[in-house]
Amino acid sequence: MLSWAQKYCRHEIVGVVTEVGSKVEKFKVGDKVGVGCMVGSCRSCESCDNDLENYCPKMILTYAAKSFDGTITYGGYSDIMVADEHFVVRIPDGLPLDAAAPLLCAGINMKFAKALGAKVTVISTPSNKKEEAIDHLGADSFLVSRYEEQIKLQAATGTMDGILDTVSGNHPLQPLIGLLKLHGKLVVVGAPEKPLELPVFPLLTGRKKIGGTFFGGMKEIQEMIDFAAEHNITADIEVIPIDYVNTVMERLLKADVKYRFVIDIANTLKPSLLNFAL
Repeated sequence: MLSWAQKYCRHEIVGVVTEVGSKVEKFKVGDKVGVGCMVGSCRSCESCDNDLENYCPKMILTYAAKSFDGTITYGGYSDIMVADEHFVVRIPDGLPLDAAAPLLCAGINMKFAKALGAKVTVISTPSNKKEEAIDHLGADSFLVSRYEEQIKLQAATGTMDGILDTVSGNHPLQPLIGLLKLHGKLVVVGAPEKPLELPVFPLLTGRKKIGGTFFGGMKEIQEMIDFAAEHNITADIEVIPIDYVNTVMERLLKADVKYRFVIDIANTLKPSLLNFAL
């Protein structure tokens, strides 16, 4: 018997509503919609009452999770999906479906920060990303995090109000903490497999904070999507057919990735729109 491997997430799903149940009030047939990382929660705990369903102890993931009725969630690798309307996001007409899909969980930190008026510095290991970060993505400056570039990092010491750490591989936190101003905050959103070493002394002497955050609650996600549409924020993507996924996995292992992969289920699994029944 085949099982669903959790490392293949199958979330960040977009499509068009084809059917609605008799009690559905938010959506109608033909609406463009999306589903992110969760499809259920208890709807009665403190987190749910505060529109933070993503922190509900009984939150149900979109994939490889058990629903309240005992069935397993299988995500979006299919041509139809049934979802509770509370956990469905409306995609505004001006937002392309394919480029909106990654927003439902991954987001685009830099583009949102720029749209909100922040001065943005990109910190990355490969120096060849500088031109793209500044010219294409709109960053104000660029820092290389490799050891041989530590002098440039030291020059930026104490210049940043906050840092969003999106790295999922193991990496040192001390250089990042050193970049923060007094009262600065480092927010970790990547998910390294091994624990990261936390240097406490720089936190004490700089009154700095380190925290983390999960994907958003449903209210936050809808607000984010609406903001993206208003400011023309989309993900940079590479659209692939469903039969290319094995090649994609090989490319991921080789770090041959520039943008987010989006699987075109509608046109490559079956010649129809991805359907949503609510």
